[in-house]
Amino acid sequence: MDQKQAAERAEEIVHEAVDGMSPKPTLKRTGLRPLGACVARDDGGSDDRVQYRLTYQLTGVPGSKAKTLVRQARDAWVKLGYKFQSSDADWSNPFPSVSMRTEPDDFWMTALTGVVDRAKGEGLAAISVTSPCFAPTSGSTADSAALQHTQVDERAEHRALDHSSRIYDALHARHVLAQEGEGLSTYQDSEGAYVHHAWSTQPLTEEESVRAMDRVKAYFETAGWTVRHLSTGAGVPVIVARHDQDGSIAQVAPSTTGAVRVAVTTPAARVESASA
Repeated sequence: MDQKQAAERAEEIVHEAVDGMSPKPTLKRTGLRPLGACVARDDGGSDDRVQYRLTYQLTGVPGSKAKTLVRQARDAWVKLGYKFQSSDADWSNPFPSVSMRTEPDDFWMTALTGVVDRAKGEGLAAISVTSPCFAPTSGSTADSAALQHTQVDERAEHRALDHSSRIYDALHARHVLAQEGEGLSTYQDSEGAYVHHAWSTQPLTEEESVRAMDRVKAYFETAGWTVRHLSTGAGVPVIVARHDQDGSIAQVAPSTTGAVRVAVTTPAARVESASA
């Protein structure tokens, strides 16, 4: 398998779930994302294989129908003989998720409901499909770039996600399903490799936003971050903070939609492949 075949099969699995849905959603692709080198190998040897994840939001339907769409995805995959990764979803939950895998090619997929309005029970359904690990095509420029883009220190990913989690706790505001350009990504420039994690909260009122920003500022000041404020000329200023120990940079910024946008960038050590 190569990247093209992985993408085509992932698209097929998405459409197997979506094409028979009612009401019919509009697919909003949020990217085919390389996940980097696989870290598990049965023989314990070096592993330079890669895998990809394709994600779509199911838009254009009422938020009250998100749970229905997730159930329909589950039903379509069950009819095709695909297996549950764990137990079936808890359908008494207004925002269920289901994780399954294909046989025999072992793609993993998730259909889930992100919260849009908890009080009204409204959500946004999404489907993601993750390929099995495969060897990058020899001599492929695209695959080489993908490897360079994603082979970073796994500890940096954990640090970035841990910082995001603590910021989330401090804000005390629910997050929404990842928008385009959000999520976990890695990149490399002339100065080094970095892990970047971006996400957003639900829209807040101005008063809620002020309180949330005050809470996250207090967290930064007591948790080893150096804090700066950047005025935008309107509303609550943006907070930019640097973690004094690991060099991570966090930016917490209220937006015109009311959502608070969070971005954490953590330095990482590049992991070279065995052939380098």
